[in-house]
Amino acid sequence: MTKRTFLITGASSGLGRAFAQAALAAGHTVVGTVRKADDLAKFEALAPGRAHARQLDVTVDEAVFDVVGEVERTVGPVDVLIANAGYGHEGVFEESTMADLRAQFDANVFGVAATVHAVLPGMRQRRSGHIFAVGSMAGLMTVPGMAYYCSSKYAVEGMLESLAKEVAGFGVRVTIVEPGSFRTNWAGRSMVRSDRSIADYDELFEPIRAARHAASGNQLGNPAKAAEAVLAVVDAEKPPVHLVLGSDALRLVGNGRAAVSADIEAWEELSRSTDFPDGHQVAAN
Repeated sequence: MTKRTFLITGASSGLGRAFAQAALAAGHTVVGTVRKADDLAKFEALAPGRAHARQLDVTVDEAVFDVVGEVERTVGPVDVLIANAGYGHEGVFEESTMADLRAQFDANVFGVAATVHAVLPGMRQRRSGHIFAVGSMAGLMTVPGMAYYCSSKYAVEGMLESLAKEVAGFGVRVTIVEPGSFRTNWAGRSMVRSDRSIADYDELFEPIRAARHAASGNQLGNPAKAAEAVLAVVDAEKPPVHLVLGSDALRLVGNGRAAVSADIEAWEELSRSTDFPDGHQVAAN
C-alpha cells in the first residue's frame, strides 16, 4: 500500500478524528486541523512524528490558504484531502434567521470550497490526488426542520460533482462522502438549534426534535467503520463520486431519489411542452 499524506479538517472529534486514526493506523502521515489550541497536542500524540496538528477556522479563507501552503512546504504535498469540518443546524425554516443560514454556509460550503481551492493546484500539477468532502445523506434527501443543513449539503453535492468532471483528466479523483446517522456528537453538543417560536409547527417538529435528542449517542453508524470505508475508496482503482455510508442512508436516500423520479415521470408531458418546436437539442454531459 502506498503511504500518503492526508489533510483532514475538523479532526478533533467525530468522523474527522475517526478518519485520522484509521489513516495513522494504516501508516499514513496525517495533518489534522482543529479549532482549539488545547487540541493540538492531543492530536499529535496519536502518532508522534506522523500526526501533525494545525489550528484552523475554515471560514477564514486566508487562513485556509496559509495553512495548506505551510503544510505542503513543511510536511509534504497533500495526497488526500478530507474536507470534513462543519456542523449541523436544526430548526424550522421560518424560525431560523438569515444569519443562521450564512453561518451554516460559511462552514459547510465555503469552508469546503476554500480547502479544495487550496490543495487543487498542487494535485493538478502533480496529476495525482484524491479530494473527499464530507457531505451527508441530507445532500441527497431532505427532512423537516433541517432546511439550512440540507441546503448546505446539497450545495456541496453540486460543487464537488461538477469538480469531479472538471479534474478527471488530471488524475485527480473526487468523492463525496454521504453518511447517515453515526455515533458522534453531531446531533448533540455540536448541533446549533434555533429557538422555537411559532406554535403552528409544534405538531410537525416537536416529535422530530425529541427523537433526534433521544437518538444522540445511540446512532446505528460506527465512525471507525466509516473510516475503514473511506480508506478502501482511497485505494480503489475506480473510486465512486458518491459514497453513501450507513443502511439508514441507503434507505432514506433511495426513498428521496424515488420521490424526485416520481415527480419527473408524473409531469413529463408538461415538462416537454415548454420546448420550441423548431429548437435543437443541446448536447450535455
